[in-house]
Amino acid sequence: MTGRSTLAVVDDYLTINRTMWDERATAHAASREYGFDRFVADPAHLSAVVRFDLPRLGDIKGLRGVHLQCHIGTDTLSLARLGARMTGLDFSPSALVQARSLAAQTGTDITYHESDVYNAVSVLGAAEFDLVYTGIGALCWLPSVSRWAEVVASLLRPGGRLFIREGHPMLWSIDEKLDPPTFGYPYFETAEPLVFDDPGTYVETPQPLTVGLSHSWNHGLGEIITALLGTGMRLTHFVEHDSVPWNAIPGHMTRDEHEEWRLTEHPEYLAASYTLQAVKPG
Repeated sequence: MTGRSTLAVVDDYLTINRTMWDERATAHAASREYGFDRFVADPAHLSAVVRFDLPRLGDIKGLRGVHLQCHIGTDTLSLARLGARMTGLDFSPSALVQARSLAAQTGTDITYHESDVYNAVSVLGAAEFDLVYTGIGALCWLPSVSRWAEVVASLLRPGGRLFIREGHPMLWSIDEKLDPPTFGYPYFETAEPLVFDDPGTYVETPQPLTVGLSHSWNHGLGEIITALLGTGMRLTHFVEHDSVPWNAIPGHMTRDEHEEWRLTEHPEYLAASYTLQAVKPG
């Protein structure tokens, strides 16, 4: 999260955020961090995000999976390379252009759909998937985590599994622009969005960005877990990590050999991300 924020009521958050992500999609696809060229050159290459969670993912061969908020499709492709029959969903048409291009360049059969998360069931159908996957930096773009949980539960077949790795709400509540960085944003879900106006992004891009306006929300861990339990799903796995896949607090984090960033001093002080799994009763 970059930039300053104020709390404001905004109705058209989808249009505002889509404009921002449409611009970033092309820049991200050309970035070293997303590494499209590595996926094309090496049929076994996986994204760092998916590699991190391989021990927890288990065998997903043959599963029908959907990646919600898939962005430009590097994690989606990685899951497909692990044997899942993947579908990707994102609200940014520019992101889907890049995701489809990457799938075509690598000869991978992935179906992509353009939709916001809350309309996913009407686009994809109910009880169609064995696996719902959500990756880093996704939930903060949704105003209601309860509505998200209802969508997840509706998409899953009985016995199906949710797998999510996400930035920790403790991390999202830190304002990294303060000196020293400290808590500056809400930990709990608020009715009003956090309004940011900063044309930066979390990877180095070959061209400057011009669109900075965005709206986001934090969701506390208790809110996320309670929302999933409220749909009847059963929590099966939860672990917190001291690292994230990007330099979330510049000047205070160090990158390791697995492309993860953690506090340079006392990484045990910060819960930076988490992995959560839940199952729909069958």
